[in-house]
Amino acid sequence: MDMATDLAIIKQHLIDPEICIRCNTCESICPVGAITHDSRNYVVKADVCNLCMDCIAPCPTGSIDNWRIVPRTSAYAIEDQLKWDELPAELSADQFAALGVTPDELAQPTPAAPPLSDVTGETPFNSAAYGATLPPWSAAHPYTNLYDPKAPTTATVVGNFQVNEAGTANETHHIVLDFGSMPFPVLEGQSIGIIPPGTDAAGKPHHARQYSIASPRNGERPGYNNLSLTVKRVNEDHQGQAVKGVCSNYLCDLKVGDVVQVIGPFGSSFLMPNHPRSSIVMICTGTGSAPMRAMTEWRRRLRASGKFEGGKLMLFFGARTQQELPYFGPLQKLPKDFIDINFAFSRTPGAPKRYVQDLLRERAADLIELLQDANTGIYVCGLKSMEEGVVMALRDVAQQAGLNWDTLGATLKREGRLHLETY
Repeated sequence: MDMATDLAIIKQHLIDPEICIRCNTCESICPVGAITHDSRNYVVKADVCNLCMDCIAPCPTGSIDNWRIVPRTSAYAIEDQLKWDELPAELSADQFAALGVTPDELAQPTPAAPPLSDVTGETPFNSAAYGATLPPWSAAHPYTNLYDPKAPTTATVVGNFQVNEAGTANETHHIVLDFGSMPFPVLEGQSIGIIPPGTDAAGKPHHARQYSIASPRNGERPGYNNLSLTVKRVNEDHQGQAVKGVCSNYLCDLKVGDVVQVIGPFGSSFLMPNHPRSSIVMICTGTGSAPMRAMTEWRRRLRASGKFEGGKLMLFFGARTQQELPYFGPLQKLPKDFIDINFAFSRTPGAPKRYVQDLLRERAADLIELLQDANTGIYVCGLKSMEEGVVMALRDVAQQAGLNWDTLGATLKREGRLHLETY
């Protein structure tokens, strides 16, 4: 073996397990598939990562922005990273010397893996590449990471009720948390982390789970220091296997007066525009409706005050059935001249399957005008499986109108107008 190659120094990308909230943002956005996870940790494959940096800005906690200089042959293996509770210390000069690494080699670390090229000559469609990592220019300034896992704050449950029809498979709750006198400023589109009590199978404290905020910036109840969450009780995984979600079941079972541990807030890009006449297109499934409810309610309150003249609101909302759809009743009561609501149900007995991307194509004439309007923000939230179909539908709408999607998609990203938050 060539000793020079054997001892090549690399800059290895690592994720800090102490502050990672397991939101899946990094894995979903990585263009080369270098990030993976198990039930405990998110980790980076040293032999795949090409240091493209696409995952850095979207990370809500900064846990993704960690590096270690190591000999290539001593790179931290995936199996080791999955067991970490904290990052390893950086290697000392003496440790490098013991490994035969010279100071000159240390001065010029190389990426863990070379950039990957498409040998087929065909570029696969990458929906995540069009997601903005910057907020709209007029978005309000967000506060982030005020409380971390080592120093969480607490909130008291002041409300917990089911917001879809009782007896449906996807039982979904609307949970209101009050922070009392503890400062916890939030904006529509941000999220928080909840730390469930107890320990995991390895005896370690549970890590935080991330939930989008479903209430506007002045609270679920205006004038009070509170916020709300939309939580689905998880009883099976994406493959349909029985599994009891630790935090979702904990939250859905909370009683008024219970106290929970909270970290955050998180999120500095998935934020709504503030300027007058801005329009918002909201595309979501299930509990991905949480940030859309927050944006809609803030606009509704501004409209009721007579102090704000907003642009169009369009909502594309998908669920398996009407009975499983969160907030169906309240949505029906919103004025038609305030918001344009479009429902897609994929499991209605006797009816064809319809998904949100089908609705986008059906409303192409209205969407194309908004896609070209610099004052329009587009927000997508829900399961990762919906993301590609939605972005491809937007591409089809643009191309059918004679627009170049690569140019338009790049503009939407650059101007902070297309936001993807899928999990």
